[in-house]
Amino acid sequence: MLVPRHPPDWSGDPPPAPYDESSGGAEARAAAGALPLSTRFRLGADITPIQAEFLKKNGFLLFDRVADTSEVSLILAEVDRVEAELKASGRERVNGVPVWFSPDPDGNDYMVRMGFSSQYSPALSAFVRDPRFEPVRRLIGEDARIGEREKDGVVFNRYVNAPGSIRPNLAWHTDALRDVFYNWKMPGPMLNVGLHFDRIRPTEGGLRLLPGTHTQGVFSTLFSKIHFVTQRADARELAVETWPGDLSVHDGRMWHRVESSPKTGWASLRRSMYVPYVIDAELQKHENSPTPMYLRLFDRIFRWRAARARRRLGG
Repeated sequence: MLVPRHPPDWSGDPPPAPYDESSGGAEARAAAGALPLSTRFRLGADITPIQAEFLKKNGFLLFDRVADTSEVSLILAEVDRVEAELKASGRERVNGVPVWFSPDPDGNDYMVRMGFSSQYSPALSAFVRDPRFEPVRRLIGEDARIGEREKDGVVFNRYVNAPGSIRPNLAWHTDALRDVFYNWKMPGPMLNVGLHFDRIRPTEGGLRLLPGTHTQGVFSTLFSKIHFVTQRADARELAVETWPGDLSVHDGRMWHRVESSPKTGWASLRRSMYVPYVIDAELQKHENSPTPMYLRLFDRIFRWRAARARRRLGG
């Protein structure tokens, strides 16, 4: 079996996930409301009423170790392989979406974000289409499909806190900004489905959410924080603690960010993979697809920062 370059930390057992009772209506709402925000759920054949009510109230769900140890290792090794393939070919974009590299703790180029990752890996494609994820698909919509060649496809993120790193964190943002600007109203639920591949404790950085802000209005979405600029902690934020193999579902309308690890070097590494579930008609992306304007801007910024970091490290 393929072995990843940086195997994840599997230490410590997570708390049990006992909240799978199937009750509906007021009973489910009361049960969900009494649960702590740190509750971990089990992913079964269906989303239970309590899980649905927890998501409705708080805007997110965390499922306990949906992928096992062998699958986590396989996925991480596959991403390492795809990275090597892209670097060897000199590819800077896939289907019009930039692939971003940044200096790693050893001073080498390290892939920090790649879209359409499953396009280069039959193993990744088979994993995201596994029947165990059917309850998540149906949660998003009976007609939902996995958009492996739509939007940015299956996105793999790697955050590492090292000298010259262009992506040790990600500032506060919502995924509703574009819709609000175009329509001046909040869109419907926008559920992000992420797999997590590292043991991240609350003190070690990682995903931060503001529970309940998925129901905010237009003004709060536009002005309560500066998108992709504001990074300071919020007293209301939840640090999402993960074990390798965990699956999260969070509403993209809520404020969320990625906190830098206080550790440096490879000990700070955090990896995640986001799977796009699509309902509306979307264009199929291909090798000649244009790069969206907003991605062109980010691409120029990130490539300038990466080039400056390489010069500084080389000097």
